[in-house]
Amino acid sequence: MSETREKLRIDKYLWAIRLFKTRSQAADACDKGKVKYQGNSAKASRIVAVGDEYEVKTEARKWVIKVTGLLHTRVQYSEAIKYYIDITPAEEMDRITFEASVFHTGKRQSKIGRPTKKERRDIDGFMDL
Repeated sequence: MSETREKLRIDKYLWAIRLFKTRSQAADACDKGKVKYQGNSAKASRIVAVGDEYEVKTEARKWVIKVTGLLHTRVQYSEAIKYYIDITPAEEMDRITFEASVFHTGKRQSKIGRPTKKERRDIDGFMDL
């Protein structure tokens, strides 16, 4: 019994540590090649072992995680983060926070995009000459 308990599929593990909302989303990500182990796509049925490192692309961001423990059931977030270490490179994290700050709000960044009213007047004045 304990031998079967030690085996854990990657899709179930990613769901249990809360990288995906449902197990079927985790399995779909594996099927689409968004989960990689040592640079190669990992199938949903791949067995997870402590010490493995995975690259996972979710809708929100790209993760690089190292497995520190096997979690067979979904638990609350504060418990789930104890079963992996986020080793995502710093430059990837900086890019994500920059994009995320304006991506979900629907607002443009300051001074980027359409001209201001003053700039439109200046353009109109220039074009009338």
